[in-house]
Amino acid sequence: MDRVTVADIEPAQRRIVSLLPSATEILFALGCGPRVVGVTHECDFPATARTRPHLTASALPAAANSRELDRHVRASVHAGSSLYALDSAALERLAPDLIVTQELCAVCAVSYAIVARAAKQLRGDPRIVSLEPSSLEDVYANIETLGELTGTAGAARDLVATLRARAAALERLGRTGPRPRTLVLEWSDPPMSGGHWTPGLVELAGGSPVLGNPGANSQTLAWSDIAAADPDVIVVAPCGYGIEAALRAAAELEAEPAWRTLRAVRAGRAFALDGNAYLNRPGPRLVDTAELLASAISDEPIGAALTDRDALRRLEPKRSQPV
Repeated sequence: MDRVTVADIEPAQRRIVSLLPSATEILFALGCGPRVVGVTHECDFPATARTRPHLTASALPAAANSRELDRHVRASVHAGSSLYALDSAALERLAPDLIVTQELCAVCAVSYAIVARAAKQLRGDPRIVSLEPSSLEDVYANIETLGELTGTAGAARDLVATLRARAAALERLGRTGPRPRTLVLEWSDPPMSGGHWTPGLVELAGGSPVLGNPGANSQTLAWSDIAAADPDVIVVAPCGYGIEAALRAAAELEAEPAWRTLRAVRAGRAFALDGNAYLNRPGPRLVDTAELLASAISDEPIGAALTDRDALRRLEPKRSQPV
């Protein structure tokens, strides 16, 4: 009997493993949830995704502050060690036809090399798709790609059209008045700029991105450069941190003298954002992220800030700060 390949299986019948939280969100939004047979330990949206078997685990220390985590990550990457473990035996048992992964960031998810190595041991011939978005437009393209691969092209077109309409409405709001200079920190200690899609989201939200790195990885910033830029609005959204962890990371910034002198901090225009749910996941909720950024920039709740009131928190200025 000839070996069955993924090309022999109808797209609408393919069993799917998602090794990327943003891909999991896309797949469920396209109605593919029943066919998603395995996910990562970080796939928590929608809530149903949490019921799928977890195929990964983190190698990061459970209790560490921002500086300690950064040192651990840098040491692991320098040594060529993975920050994630993949359960190859569970992957084989699930027998997927389609595996969705990424090569964009060794820190964000299990690496493509590890996935490809495990896939070679499978009895079937699954297709591995790597998503590499660097902008909101790339996310739209990824949604349509997954739609084609899963037999949900129509749903993908509808989803992209809806997201584009929301983005266009937000862009129209941001055309009036000056654009506040906005700094997004994707890590706090050391401070790191917002890269890839983040500067574009700031512009969509009505701000002017400061010290960003569009289309590329986040970069470490010097406090002297942050002080010289002196942004009007600051959003602290550490990668992988929920809102409570983001608030703790922002509190750590109080120990930095330059932080306390920034106009955004003194004026109460500094915010913590749930980066794990929004900014760091290049999926459908990036439009929600733009709405949350717009809420910080305009100082008025917009869109997602009205439906998820815990996602964005203002950082209260300290009374002892210089004025």
